[in-house]
Amino acid sequence: MMKLKLRSALLLILFLVLVMVSCNRDDDGPGGIPEADRGEQQIKDNDSLLKYLSTHYYNASTFAEPGNYSINDIVITELPKDENGEYLDLPDPDNNELLINAVESEMVTLAETDYTYYILRLNTGGGEFPNFTDNVRVKYSGNLQNGNVFDSASSPIVFDLLNVIPGWRNVLTTFKTAEGEPTSNPDGTVSYDNYGLGMMFIPSGLAYFSQPPFGIPVYSNLIFKFELYRADPIDHDGDLIFSHLEDLNNNQNAFDDDSDGDQIPNYRDSDDDNDGTLTRFEDLNENGDPTDDDTDGDGIPNYLDPDDKESNQSN
Repeated sequence: MMKLKLRSALLLILFLVLVMVSCNRDDDGPGGIPEADRGEQQIKDNDSLLKYLSTHYYNASTFAEPGNYSINDIVITELPKDENGEYLDLPDPDNNELLINAVESEMVTLAETDYTYYILRLNTGGGEFPNFTDNVRVKYSGNLQNGNVFDSASSPIVFDLLNVIPGWRNVLTTFKTAEGEPTSNPDGTVSYDNYGLGMMFIPSGLAYFSQPPFGIPVYSNLIFKFELYRADPIDHDGDLIFSHLEDLNNNQNAFDDDSDGDQIPNYRDSDDDNDGTLTRFEDLNENGDPTDDDTDGDGIPNYLDPDDKESNQSN
């Protein structure tokens, strides 16, 4: 009897090992599901977003007059339905507007796929446009199309735009920050004036696609309300060159510029030409800008020219 039980246990273990190996070999996506084709998924996502925008409206009259409105003032409501589940007409059209009639549509190419996303622009802002590599200070709320809120920040929070989903970089860089300096309040908080305010409706391919964090289903379109207060340029590698200036091909993508081919993008590479002299030390005139030093006059600044290895540390 003991031998029979041992044999059964061994067979069960062997079966489980085979199943695990099979899963590891064949399952490419989340939960053992092969990852969706990006082009096919984008068609589904866009159809879903268009249906949402066509069946939901917002309180447009609230924003008729200029003012410092909050994301809490934005109210999105689904159209009413009849007893058969068919959508009825827009209620109170003098005060409400269908989202489909209010949003702007934009397109961007990512991973060889053309993505359409949508922006509700309630206030562009009075400050400056952020660079796509900046730190931004925002307040926001994110929800799924079913209305479930998966993330929010009721107080201003700072994000590095290179560390967020692509949709954020695409949208927030088209809004301006607050106008002027913030006002300090007696309770220790600050107030901003004429800041960027809006919503973004982005397909899963510009969000988390097949690898979302906990609480977001795979291939989920995401909706964000946001207030954009300020933006600060970042020098990620400390080479004295702001990261947005290391986008040498000017395609708004910091990840594909690698001058010395060492697999480290320039914005993270402290020696962009791999000549042994750190970029910050190739600022020979020590004006805080290595981009204007060109010792041999060949039109290539020293920090990108491996033939120019002079360093201000030897002076």
